[in-house]
Amino acid sequence: MNNALSTLIAEHITEQIITGVLKSGDKLVEHIYAEKYSTSRAPVREAIYLLAIAGLVERIPRKGAIVKDYTEDEIYDLLEIRNMLENMGMDRIKKKGIDNVLLKEMNQLFEEMKKVEDVYSYTQLNHSFHMCLIKMSKSEMINDMYSRLGWPLLKIQSNSFTNEGNIEKSILEHEIIIKLLEQQNFTELSVVLSKHNRDVISSIQKKTRS
Repeated sequence: MNNALSTLIAEHITEQIITGVLKSGDKLVEHIYAEKYSTSRAPVREAIYLLAIAGLVERIPRKGAIVKDYTEDEIYDLLEIRNMLENMGMDRIKKKGIDNVLLKEMNQLFEEMKKVEDVYSYTQLNHSFHMCLIKMSKSEMINDMYSRLGWPLLKIQSNSFTNEGNIEKSILEHEIIIKLLEQQNFTELSVVLSKHNRDVISSIQKKTRS
């Protein structure tokens, strides 16, 4: 089994899902990817297996592998868990102090976020930004639990960022997050992060109900 090729194919399909080229419910046709990469179906099957583990794809009897469609409750739960973990992280940072190395990294990511023009790149930078907050908690448990949200969280966030004006709004909010961290205003920071997550929920609800 060519694990490197399977990983490459999985990354390609992941990008298609996050950017919306592949929509929820779309079928993943093995022979199409096999032809694209001039390979047998085995590495493609392995790639789809990896995506199923990651929570981006599900196998339906007699239909094959399709892009997973998240219910409104699943989306809400995922974002609520994210909000809970970030607030737990804030409590740890308040006790242990600001990590200036990670704060510098957040500033660098923020500068990149202002420059990128595609949703896929912005979504990844946004995730890295929030991971810095989680790492700053110095809690392996919080970090591990947050990491498990993985690609489904990125797919949901990417879906939100496709709404007009949401990236611009997100940039303004991340600037506030950095300023509040620098001021060590953890009370206001928790409020901003909670609103930030609620707005993503609202954005997704508008999109799914329209």
